[in-house]
This record gives sequence, C-alpha cells and structure tokens, in this order.
Amino acid sequence: MKNEELPKIIPIFPLSNFIIFPKTTVPLNIFEPRYIDMINDSMKSNKFIGMIQPKTSIDDKNRPELHEVGCLGKITSFRETDDGRYLIELKGVLRFKKNKEIDTKNKYRSLEVIYNEFLHDLENHEENLKFSDLELIFKDLKSLFEKKGFIINWKALEKQSLNETINALAMASPFSLEEKQILLASKTLDERKNKISEILKTYTHDIFDNNTLQ
Repeated sequence: MKNEELPKIIPIFPLSNFIIFPKTTVPLNIFEPRYIDMINDSMKSNKFIGMIQPKTSIDDKNRPELHEVGCLGKITSFRETDDGRYLIELKGVLRFKKNKEIDTKNKYRSLEVIYNEFLHDLENHEENLKFSDLELIFKDLKSLFEKKGFIINWKALEKQSLNETINALAMASPFSLEEKQILLASKTLDERKNKISEILKTYTHDIFDNNTLQ
C-alpha cells in the first residue's frame, strides 16, 4: 500500500487498555450500536478503522480525550451472530498520529490522521534482533503473566518471528494503559524491546517490595 492510498480521515474505535500493532491480527466482538454502525460503514467503503486509546477510562465521559498515537486496522474477517453482534478480525496496517477530530453526523468518532512518522511500518524488513536478546525479557514476562493470572501459549509464540512475538506480548501484557501507549509510540522494535524491559523492572521491583513487607 502506498502513502497516497491511505485514508486521511478514519472512523475510530477508542478502546481502553487495548493496542494493536502493524502486521498483527486481533479478534473483536462488536455489540454497541454506534460501533455496529461504524463497522457497517467501513465494510461498505475501504474496511479501515483506527484503534486508539482514550486518555481516561471510557466510562468517565462520553467523548474522552484521546492519545496521540493509534494504529490503522483493516477488517479481514467479518461474521454476524444470531443475536446481532459482529465478530471481526482486524489486521494492523500502520500507526498514525491524530491531527484533529472531524465533526460528523455519525454516532461514532472520526479523526483526521497523519502517517508520516510511521511509514516504515509498511516495510517488510525484519529488524536485527536475536532470540538471545529477548530471553531475559521473556523469563520476566512469563513470571509477570503467571502472577497476574494471564495464560499465554508460549510454544506458539516461539514459532513466530521476533517482531510478531514482541508485538503480541506488548498487546497481551498486563501493563497499564499508559505503559501500553509508550510501547505503541516506540518507533522501532529495538526501542520497544528496551521499553518492555524498563517497564518490567518496575513490576519486579514492586513484587520484591511486596514480598519484603510481608
């Protein structure tokens, strides 16, 4: 896909504590009427929607302020259930920076977005990372996931490329909304790996402190 083919105005799905990266695919269960409308409109046009995190919990107000960086996704699978929900799969295309919100008559929100800083997301090159670079991170992540009660199919992950593995773990991690946003905004995979490592240190420190206090 070329830069000029990318939509400049996109419908957005502001989902708290949820990020998607380019070249990753996530399943979504759509049931709110406004987002049913959004998927209907998207399926009739280019099948693109933008995933972006609100800065506050979505329950705090009807139109929460949004973070600066999100990810454009394309609907690759669509199914309607008997009770009127939509089950879709969304594949990340590239990240964007919000420029401004567009007023429309729709119940869902739309943004004018800029892709310039993230056009490298469209490239297919693998970044130069070795599995040995990640072994300690994986060990700490496994420990954190287990403590938080998260279940991950690690054997399946290890069959993926390191790019896919790091992004899948960043998306599925029990990190906070703000921490996930830091990972999404990290320009390169190496930078993202380092940020994961930094975040993990705060969690292992907390676990150590909690054990000490008991």
